[in-house]
Amino acid sequence: MASTWLVVGLGNPGPRYAATRHNIGQMVVDELAERRGERFREHKAGARVAEIRLRSGGDRLVLAKLNSFMNVSGAPAAALARYYSIDPDHMVVVHDELDIPFDTIRLKIGGGHGGHNGVRDIARVLGTPDFLRVRAGIGRPPGRQDPADWVLGAFGAVERKTLPVFVSDAADAVEQLVEEGLTAAQQTHHSRG
Repeated sequence: MASTWLVVGLGNPGPRYAATRHNIGQMVVDELAERRGERFREHKAGARVAEIRLRSGGDRLVLAKLNSFMNVSGAPAAALARYYSIDPDHMVVVHDELDIPFDTIRLKIGGGHGGHNGVRDIARVLGTPDFLRVRAGIGRPPGRQDPADWVLGAFGAVERKTLPVFVSDAADAVEQLVEEGLTAAQQTHHSRG
């Protein structure tokens, strides 16, 4: 029987942040929607959503881009989970990860937030960290650059060359996670980097 999944692509709203490292989660859900020709529409939970199915009769994925800033992602994410009656084990949060090299994807369920304020706030509001994560590596800043400036900065010229493939790979990871489970998705994507 088909079930419903909530896939939240973390980022900050507005054009000023659209191309920044912190918004790679939103880039991934954009890719998932584009693959199926779906558009995002406003939702009363404070987000833009698009609904897709990976195959006919398959699970429904509610793709979400929150209208709130990263640090307060919890309330709209939890409101969407309530609206669609989705438990944390069917919630996938796609986000940037400083502690993973650029162009590397890691998947997990639960655990700590690793200093990521969006993940921290979602866990706080949900009352549990036990949701799935697709972690898109952006690497640490060079030298003594402030990590906050790094994540809010645009991808560099070299990164932009491989960014489309990286985003596509992360979207593939979400699809495999939903269709085949966490272990299969980890085996595929963790072996790549």
